[in-house]
Amino acid sequence: MYYLYLITCLALLFSFCADRKKSIKALKTAYKKFLNILPGFLMMLIMISFVLYLIPDRTIVHYLGERNNKIISVGSAVLLGSLTLMPGFIAFPLCGILLKKGVSYMVLSAFSTSLMMVGILTYPVEKAYFGVRVTVIRNIISLLIAVFTALIIGLYFGEL
Repeated sequence: MYYLYLITCLALLFSFCADRKKSIKALKTAYKKFLNILPGFLMMLIMISFVLYLIPDRTIVHYLGERNNKIISVGSAVLLGSLTLMPGFIAFPLCGILLKKGVSYMVLSAFSTSLMMVGILTYPVEKAYFGVRVTVIRNIISLLIAVFTALIIGLYFGEL
């Protein structure tokens, strides 16, 4: 992670050397966009934390971590991931928390992949830009990729 910070600082330094005014303008624009996005992301983090606090660990593990019925676990994870919308920097730490609570890698991969790729909540926006046919096809393909990824991860970690 520190390498990314270093590369970013070096790129910013190079940018300042090339054109100081554009660099400052870009930083101001990025700061404004960050402030616009921040309330939504903070609200999402708070809601996820609140839900994880209210739902007992055994309930989460029951629906997402049942070792006996992997099909139901993966199906629940794909369904939940498809219905939910959150950015990767929130989804991946959430998966880390779920892993500590006993959810398997296969289920976590199904959840995170469908979370990032399948968009039931984003359907109206996608439909407006891409049309119904492309949106449906993209979501179906993304759903199949999420299930396929879960199977590969399950095989790799010996969970199947």
